[in-house]
Amino acid sequence: MNENQIEKLHGLLKDFSTVMLVTMDDGESHARPMAVAHVDENTDLWLFTSRDSAKVREIKADTRVQVLGQEGWANCVVLAGHAQVVDDRAKIRELWKPALKAWFPDGAEDQNIMLLYIKGERAEYWDSTGMNRFSYLYQTIKAVATGTTPKIREGDQHGTVTLAQPVRAAVDPSI
Repeated sequence: MNENQIEKLHGLLKDFSTVMLVTMDDGESHARPMAVAHVDENTDLWLFTSRDSAKVREIKADTRVQVLGQEGWANCVVLAGHAQVVDDRAKIRELWKPALKAWFPDGAEDQNIMLLYIKGERAEYWDSTGMNRFSYLYQTIKAVATGTTPKIREGDQHGTVTLAQPVRAAVDPSI
């Protein structure tokens, strides 16, 4: 694992204001757009949700999630990990944004607000921002002109990052 890749992943994640959260519901995936409340330095995510939402029920039944973020052709991130439902008033007040008042009319003190904490285990990113944009365009034009495929620089334009050990359920040895 490369620290530069983690920094790059963090930079890409924090640029997203909205991501798609994918949860599991009886073996079926369920995706919905979510506003990003905060991205921790280690790339863990915080999202706001309602206490009585389907995603809270789904996460309590199966903590596995994926988070997908895409900004046009500029960048894309897929983060896989586990989610936890958090009811922490201090953290809610810390992360509160006035735009959330549309969903939570009583503000940060709304008792229906919960947080989702997403602990990433692995991620993959594609970055065509900044100088990578020029490199990608050059490689694309060159590929079209020569009948080849674009060359993507691993670790810079594309990377796969392991963030944490997978969470394993405890197994009862008596079973």
